[in-house]
Amino acid sequence: MNHQRHATRVGSEQPGEGRARSRWRAAGLAGAAGLALAAAATGITVPGVDAVGRAAADDRLGKSKGTPVLCDTGRLIAEITRANAQGGAVLDLAAGCTYLLTADLDGAGLPAITTPITLNGGKNTTLKRSAAADEFRILNVEANGRLTLKNLTVTGGKISGDTDGGGILINPGGGATIKNSKIVENVSSEGDAGGIGNIGGALHIEHSVVSRNTAANIGGGIFSIGAISIDKSRFEANAALTGGAMTVSGHLSVTRSELVGHQAAEGGAIFVLGGTTGVIADTRFAKNTTTGAGGSAIAGAPLQLTVSRVTIANNTATGGGQGAVFLQGGAILVEDSVIKDNVGVDGGGVHNLGMLTLLRTKVTGNQATESGGGIYNGASGSLTLLRAKVTENVAGVDGGGIFNEVGGTVDLSTATGTTVAKNRPDNCVNVPDCSG
Repeated sequence: MNHQRHATRVGSEQPGEGRARSRWRAAGLAGAAGLALAAAATGITVPGVDAVGRAAADDRLGKSKGTPVLCDTGRLIAEITRANAQGGAVLDLAAGCTYLLTADLDGAGLPAITTPITLNGGKNTTLKRSAAADEFRILNVEANGRLTLKNLTVTGGKISGDTDGGGILINPGGGATIKNSKIVENVSSEGDAGGIGNIGGALHIEHSVVSRNTAANIGGGIFSIGAISIDKSRFEANAALTGGAMTVSGHLSVTRSELVGHQAAEGGAIFVLGGTTGVIADTRFAKNTTTGAGGSAIAGAPLQLTVSRVTIANNTATGGGQGAVFLQGGAILVEDSVIKDNVGVDGGGVHNLGMLTLLRTKVTGNQATESGGGIYNGASGSLTLLRAKVTENVAGVDGGGIFNEVGGTVDLSTATGTTVAKNRPDNCVNVPDCSG
């Protein structure tokens, strides 16, 4: 098997990606990512962060009580328009109401958000595009706009052509905070970001659900260029060509969350673009699938990503799929985590072409139809295991525990207590200090 071919294939663009990637550059990808990283490092406020702080303070003080908006779509449009003109507002939407959007207001069903505006919902409050209406997303957030959504469902948004964000689009300089809300069943039928497109802004999601959104190209649930943080949220059954749950560039933080049941050709759950830094912690990846050349749970080439206390289980890479974790380049530290019961072609648990360190991490019960039941380390890969355990994995050909392609480097660091044992048909291929 020509293993080098896999690296070449993954590094090339998938069908339709050339157009999207040119749009990223036009949107100022490098500048947006650099701004987000600088803000994260220095503590400088980025768009949306001030809105997050105010919302948290309001919650603690038991405030809210903004302008009531009756269950009338025309009234909601009028109140958002007034809020923009007056420099912002808190709008309390009616519980049990579906605000059915029928008119395209410059690409969205509601007026663009240009000031700090909070939309508070209640039980079963929904913003929905009418199925009979023209195609448009639900909300646009413009530069200097700060949108806060609470207790709301955003659904039915649909866009086509050269645009992003089926449900919500955050433009450069804008920000959005989504709390206790649902972003479900939105579609980008030709472009990117089925649920939310964050193109150079800041996005925070907390205690929310992003589910059953679809993008033809990149980021089924979310496509984010800039700063994105996710806490105590669930992503489920989103789909895209690349990054079923999300595709990200800039600064990423995912904590105490679940990503389950996604499908993509690359990055079944998350695809991380080059230059990204961040953290994924206390999070579960399960039952995600990739049908192309990328990993079923996490894929890409981050500048530096730390993955802590994470469970990656029961993910499947079919076709040219490579591992649940597929490191295309860059560096990942995986610590205090479990990678188990995943299925792939070369690399059931992990396929590494970058710099990967496994610290106090278990790789167990994974299966590869060809080589590297637990881990496949490619010719460009550098793999270090510290107090790690690679056990009871199975390969169809060889390297039941670890398969190291010629040119790759593997440091088992056995003095730290690393164990490679009980793998079939063997423990290692081309790995120094590994027996059996």
